[in-house]
Amino acid sequence: MNHPVFAVLALAAVALCCVAASERPAPVLRHVVMFKFKDDAAAADIRKIEEEFRALKGKISQVQALEWGTNISPEGLNQGFTHCFFVTFADEKARDAYLPHQAHQDFVKILRPALDKVLVVDYVAKE
Repeated sequence: MNHPVFAVLALAAVALCCVAASERPAPVLRHVVMFKFKDDAAAADIRKIEEEFRALKGKISQVQALEWGTNISPEGLNQGFTHCFFVTFADEKARDAYLPHQAHQDFVKILRPALDKVLVVDYVAKE
């Protein structure tokens, strides 16, 4: 088994394993935020909230990605939550910098008058 071909194959296998491991994306932190608005919240106020939340990606460098949408589930299990925002951070440190960031705090001030309830779940993405 000390044949040079086996040594080359073993080195190639190790190199492939290292390349495959390095190509896997690093785990990221997902910050899921869902809003239930007050019954009397004006449509214009809700549109402003949508715009302001989307704008956070351009204002806070720690936000890697941000997507959002409104509930379209036919199951009727949303308990009044209509909006879901999905924010991606590199890690908890980046999320922790986002939360007190002035742009985020300014957004919360715009949100509060129309907000009935908020649900937030953070998790580290796994495959």
